[in-house]
Amino acid sequence: MQIHVASATDVGRERTLNEDFGLVDPSLGLYIVCDGMGGHAAGEIASRTAASTVQAYVRDRMDVLRAIDRGEQPIESAAVIMREAVETASRTIYEMGKNDRGKKGMGTTCVALLVRGGKGVMAHVGDSRLYLVRQARLYQLSEDHTFIQEALRCGMLTPEQAKQSEHHNIVTRAVGPLERVIVDTLVFDLIVDDTLLLCSDGLHGYLGEGQELPALLSTADLDAVSRRLIDLANQRGGSDNITAVVLRASSHGASSEADTQRTTIVNQTFETLQHVDLFVELTMPELVRVSNACRWVELGKGEIVIGEGEASETLFLLLDGAVEVVRNNVRLAELGPGSHFGEMALLSQRPRSATVRTTAETRLLALDRHQFYGLLQQDPVLAGKFLWKLAQTLSLRLDDFYLYHEQVLGMPVKSTLRFGLYPSPFNHPAGGGSGQT
Repeated sequence: MQIHVASATDVGRERTLNEDFGLVDPSLGLYIVCDGMGGHAAGEIASRTAASTVQAYVRDRMDVLRAIDRGEQPIESAAVIMREAVETASRTIYEMGKNDRGKKGMGTTCVALLVRGGKGVMAHVGDSRLYLVRQARLYQLSEDHTFIQEALRCGMLTPEQAKQSEHHNIVTRAVGPLERVIVDTLVFDLIVDDTLLLCSDGLHGYLGEGQELPALLSTADLDAVSRRLIDLANQRGGSDNITAVVLRASSHGASSEADTQRTTIVNQTFETLQHVDLFVELTMPELVRVSNACRWVELGKGEIVIGEGEASETLFLLLDGAVEVVRNNVRLAELGPGSHFGEMALLSQRPRSATVRTTAETRLLALDRHQFYGLLQQDPVLAGKFLWKLAQTLSLRLDDFYLYHEQVLGMPVKSTLRFGLYPSPFNHPAGGGSGQT
């Protein structure tokens, strides 16, 4: 995979000093945008220092990066390097401010991207952003560390109130004002024709995120794209410094079969995850984290995914193919692409109540309990969204259970429970093509 890049920066129409700093290092596959803060040129020093410190830290660990390229180290090792690089930059800038009263409290935002092979690794602090355009759809991969964003997340402000707020410039997390900083990281797949934009708030504050930005970023000439972005921000006010780094992924020469297959797999994975009810509330970065926690399972026709009476600890998402659900040799349901089953295995170790067997060549995503718990511990917001949707799913299933026993069997639920019958999503038509086994 090849990466093409263009960058541009401008002081804007109201500032006299450019405190933004953009770094492009194709030899490392490293791209950074920093937006400095502080009086007496301290912001300019902070942004430049952050970028150069991250660059030096990554360069000093080329042995690890080469091991990742050879498949000898997991890509998560690169995420550790990027996080530690930004943490080192924060300590360096903090010490500079501590030793020079004129620079005390200076800091910078930082969005950094490391590209190794077919993977992107983001490290992010502040309100500079990383966008991805894939198949004409725009995704924001970074999440602003600002008062407004925190207020939205906590429900203190509605989106309408946030647009009217005067506190858009209040950053809650930055590199340098404090010795330690929490760094967001994200590992994600890159596929052919992906376009990425790293930018400061002097740019994204002026651009619409509907169809305007994807359309701008789809232009073939990346140099023209970066210049056009700067010009638009200036035309619409230019109240801040403006920086843009634009990248596009392409295949080596003619599109290879491997690139085509990889593109299909990545797109299919996200299409499936986006349409699974348990994950519909998740943002793109959250879906990326779920995808990273899953493993691929490929099975031939007639293979057993889950056996009746077995203890299972895995949620399965059906990418393609088909499976049948069988209990006591009675076929209860057939599930197709986009279906999921086994979600209760993430919460309970009770033996499964039915067998799931493939009826065709089948590919599945598997999310194991230990990976699931790790995901929830790392991302409490994702955990809350997932558990809320799971509670809704179980509530609807319980409603179906009541209706089935009272309307179909003609038996009161209390009577059913007294005789030891328990609900299963697959023994009545309301099973919906997904559920516990």
